[in-house]
Amino acid sequence: MNIKSQTGQLGEDIACEYLVDKKYKIIERNYRQKWGELDIIAKAPDKTLVFVEVKTLSQNPNIKPEDNLTNSKLEKLKRTASLYAGHYQNLIDDKKGWRIDLIAITLNPLTNSYKNCDIKHYENI
Repeated sequence: MNIKSQTGQLGEDIACEYLVDKKYKIIERNYRQKWGELDIIAKAPDKTLVFVEVKTLSQNPNIKPEDNLTNSKLEKLKRTASLYAGHYQNLIDDKKGWRIDLIAITLNPLTNSYKNCDIKHYENI
């Protein structure tokens, strides 16, 4: 596993820990199909189905993790989330529906704990 993959895996682990701490229920991780990938699929405390894109970087004053979510990546993410939601309609609360969130993580090089990282959670991007 290369450094980029390790950083991404660590970021997803931290994001899951963060979400569980916020009372989200993790349904699935790393859902992959030929048309796209979803990092985390979860149920929010209010029962909304949430597709979470995780962007992780080590500390870098020139770029933020959220800058790595390009328009083309977002379009692919929307399409993949829509196809997943259509296939797993039983996971969707009729009143709440589904949404896409972004969790942007800046790692603290001295720790692997999410409590010492900079985490920004953008809902319904």
